Amino acid sequence: MSSALLQPEAAPILACTISRDVQNFDLLIEDMEAAMGESWGDLGFTDAIAFFNQPDADALEFVAVAIDADDETDLPLITEVLNAAKARDIKVILIAEDVSSIALHQLLRQGADEFVPYPLPENELNEAIERLQTPEEEPVPADMQTKIKATGDKDGVVLPVHGLAGGTGATTMAVNLAWELANTPSEKPVRVCLLDFDLQFGTASTFLDLPRREAIYELISDTESMDSESFMNALLTYNEKLHVLTAPQDMLPLDLIGPEDVERLINVAKTNFDYVVIDMPSTLVSWTEIVLQHAHVYFSPLELDMRCAQNALRMVKALKAEDLPFEKLRFVMNRAPKITDLSGRSRVKRLAESLNVAIEVLLPDGGKQVTQGSDHGVPLAETAAKNPLRKEIAKLASSIHALNVAAEAAA
Repeated sequence: MSSALLQPEAAPILACTISRDVQNFDLLIEDMEAAMGESWGDLGFTDAIAFFNQPDADALEFVAVAIDADDETDLPLITEVLNAAKARDIKVILIAEDVSSIALHQLLRQGADEFVPYPLPENELNEAIERLQTPEEEPVPADMQTKIKATGDKDGVVLPVHGLAGGTGATTMAVNLAWELANTPSEKPVRVCLLDFDLQFGTASTFLDLPRREAIYELISDTESMDSESFMNALLTYNEKLHVLTAPQDMLPLDLIGPEDVERLINVAKTNFDYVVIDMPSTLVSWTEIVLQHAHVYFSPLELDMRCAQNALRMVKALKAEDLPFEKLRFVMNRAPKITDLSGRSRVKRLAESLNVAIEVLLPDGGKQVTQGSDHGVPLAETAAKNPLRKEIAKLASSIHALNVAAEAAA
């Protein structure tokens, strides 16, 4: 009696690439083989929709939808693929090469869970897969949840902070200015919101020891659906006084949001808070103009060196060329010379004269206490109340509030 040889069962398909022609994405093939072995397949856009309705699709953990510029004419079909995947609760990694920001924005809004540019950076696909397999983020602690309600009846003062070079203390100033404003003595509590608009390297959350959440990406990727309630729910609270919209969890393209998105975010913040402090990316982007138009004062920290001098000159020149309100700029000298340093003070004066601008705010060097405070996620007022930098920022916040109160009384 002969015995039948047992045939090994085929490995279940756990993932699929979906594209017009996967051979156009040879690096994706290599990375999928390295990550998934034999447990992946390849489908065209039309085939994918049909496959999702088959029993074999039950085992799918994710799909990698790969597109390039030639696929932009098929956006409705690709959108249908994304919707079909989400309907089956299948995770989606969007891989794009030379795709316009408008098309990319549209597809991300359809519910792609991860975005990876092509050519694929080293290990980026593996990291995206790991993030998909990571359990849902932990609930926000009760003390960080926003407890105040939307009012919609305010007209907040908008105060962007835009560093003119790396290391000029823009985030330090933004975070501590927002905290000082939130603690300004007043007959009624002052409502302050801090928006971190640096989508790639924003660190306001680090400076305040707040978690980065997926809810931020969901909010900024679909601002058309945003209302005051959803905006307030996306905020985190520091010590029940300062409300913060952190940078997203992942590093995202700066053009993921456009002028219309920024307009909506600022408007909803203005109508619910007395002060809106914005930590800006150092890069000029398509929506910088929108922030400048809304700004009451546009703080521009710089230092006493050639790179900042050149960047300040270029900044003013760029704004004048576009007929933008450059007069809103308020130059802030970070690590300014001490009052006894006559030579240093003279250099600051000559710099202002050579740039034909006024340097109205001089912030002293706060020393190691500034770094220590940011590393521990605590504002200077909480860790080093007598620090000279903290004192100057507190004076600035007090003067801003006094001017705002006077303006309201005169209105």
